[in-house]
Amino acid sequence: MRYPIVWLFLMVLLVLLIPLAMWGMPQYRLYSQRLAGEAALAEAQSSRRIAILEAEARRESAGALAEAEVLRAQGAARANRILQDSLGGPDGYLRYLQIQALEETRAALVYVPTEAGLPVTESRRIAD
Repeated sequence: MRYPIVWLFLMVLLVLLIPLAMWGMPQYRLYSQRLAGEAALAEAQSSRRIAILEAEARRESAGALAEAEVLRAQGAARANRILQDSLGGPDGYLRYLQIQALEETRAALVYVPTEAGLPVTESRRIAD
């Protein structure tokens, strides 16, 4: 043994390190578990905030879409009223809509009401 002091120092160091490691490892595990729990809590709170913001955005969007639909319906009602008035009232407007429907469907069979209110079946056939 050439260097007894070095061996003595290594032995003392080993004797001190083993108890220190036995005490420190559980402490480190507790510390890392606490940090992991705090991280999970922060992530959950962040996810909750994001979900709330997304729900608020959907609610605002639905409100804006509803307002747009109301404006569209009001415009359509005004346009229908103008068209109805220009066609001589509700009866003229309904006749206009009936003619439009017949033109769009290209019906091969047309039913014409009589004065008694009963339809005349097969008044004429339209050639395709």
